[in-house]
Amino acid sequence: MRHFLLTVLGLSCVAGASAQLTAADAFTSAPASVFPLLDRNTRLDMVDYVKSGLSTPSANALKGSSTITAMSPGALSVRMTDSSTAQVIVLPAGSDSVIAVISTVAAPGLDSSISFYTTGWKPADGKKYFSKPDWKDWTVAGADVSEVTMQTPFMLASYVYDPDTGKLTLTNNLSRFLDKDVYDDISASLHPELTYIWNGKKFTR
Repeated sequence: MRHFLLTVLGLSCVAGASAQLTAADAFTSAPASVFPLLDRNTRLDMVDYVKSGLSTPSANALKGSSTITAMSPGALSVRMTDSSTAQVIVLPAGSDSVIAVISTVAAPGLDSSISFYTTGWKPADGKKYFSKPDWKDWTVAGADVSEVTMQTPFMLASYVYDPDTGKLTLTNNLSRFLDKDVYDDISASLHPELTYIWNGKKFTR
């Protein structure tokens, strides 16, 4: 009986620890393959700076500097280089959590990608949690999708997650890439942004 109670207690502690995972915890525990520009000790220092109310930049592997720009229990944003940023997100999923990492680069318009992981940093099936919008999602009702795709070869969109609302906002950045005349021709056919909500299982519109 005593062994059974200890086992139950241990499982409860593991579940509690998972539920209490913060974005800072995820950022500092991530493997080097996720943040190759920042070793673990540097990431620990960066979190300590923020907790101390400091905005001290930290050296990265490119001999540049990186800085955490925002940190809350649910999300941490970091300027990796002058042209790239990352956001680490902890998403509640039942009795567990899912880690998402948004990587954004200037190309020259800001363009983002999102990856998902277990709390142990094992890669997860991203399609289970988020379906990347296609041109039909980006075009407004009644717009000619083929007319838009003839003008531009791909979409440029930056992703930002708001931990207070659970909203993931995708912003259309084609205006920073296309010639003004071209963008003016298709802008009325495109949504300026798309908003998704985390429902505890996946991001939905």
